[in-house]
Amino acid sequence: MAATFWSDKRVLVTGGHGFVGRQLVAQLQAHKPKSLKTPRSSELDFRQPAACAEAVAESDLVIHLAANVGGIGYNQKFPGTLFYDNLLMGVHLMEESRKAGVAKFVGVGTICAYPKFAPIPFKEEDLWNGYPEETNAPYGLAKKMMLVQGQAYRQQYAFNSIYLLPVNMYGPGDNFNPDSSHVIPALIKKIVTARNQNEKEVVVWGTGQATREFLYVADAARGILLAAEKYNGGEPVNLGSSFEISIKKLAETIKKVTGYEGTLVWDTSKPDGQPRRKLNVTRAQKEFGFESEVSFEEGLKQTIEWYEKNN
Repeated sequence: MAATFWSDKRVLVTGGHGFVGRQLVAQLQAHKPKSLKTPRSSELDFRQPAACAEAVAESDLVIHLAANVGGIGYNQKFPGTLFYDNLLMGVHLMEESRKAGVAKFVGVGTICAYPKFAPIPFKEEDLWNGYPEETNAPYGLAKKMMLVQGQAYRQQYAFNSIYLLPVNMYGPGDNFNPDSSHVIPALIKKIVTARNQNEKEVVVWGTGQATREFLYVADAARGILLAAEKYNGGEPVNLGSSFEISIKKLAETIKKVTGYEGTLVWDTSKPDGQPRRKLNVTRAQKEFGFESEVSFEEGLKQTIEWYEKNN
């Protein structure tokens, strides 16, 4: 099925050289699409309509992964930039896709779009029942506008735009820059550095009580491609793993796997971010048969091994 679906498709992937993009492009190439474009942000600035028009020309299917994104510290430092960049990229890319006659637009949103206190597990129906967690609201809301735009374009222009909400992703090739990384790569870098330099303690942000669900990057890429192939609905769809872990347990697990023998110290003056994050993933299962395959233990091990090798 996949081979025949993709064989006549001219595909554009934005963010194709990023963390998720590299995985997705590798999987997509195995399906042998008719053509595949993966322009870099250094070549085309997707905040500009003309760059978007150039990118989408002669494309049947657009997968929009490009984003300006980071962890809690990065969100606190650059809320305006994150809102502006992500909003404009989504708005212009979808509009130029519509004008160019693109048959399908796959918008990849973010779990940060959910209300701060949404009932657990997060259901797609709860997406509008409150304001997002403050530290990542500008980013989350900018990405959420792709859903609004897609549904409006579906209504007015019969434009086939779908919207996916992946949970926190991790895996080999992640961003380990301490200024902008998410929690797993940030902790791996901190703890491995402390182990290598024989430091007695590692300071970790927050109380450790917050919980997160994590999705291995190869699973996430597979889920996005399955949705691109099989899902044509206007309702948003969660992509997750159904696995939840506290930040405290996560840090302790990384400490154990890396063989670090020092102490973890919790800096409670720093924010925890959203108290809990866990998705209801029944819609993805029902609509396009997606379930995660890589266990958290295995995924974490592979991520740490990749970092040790490429550090």
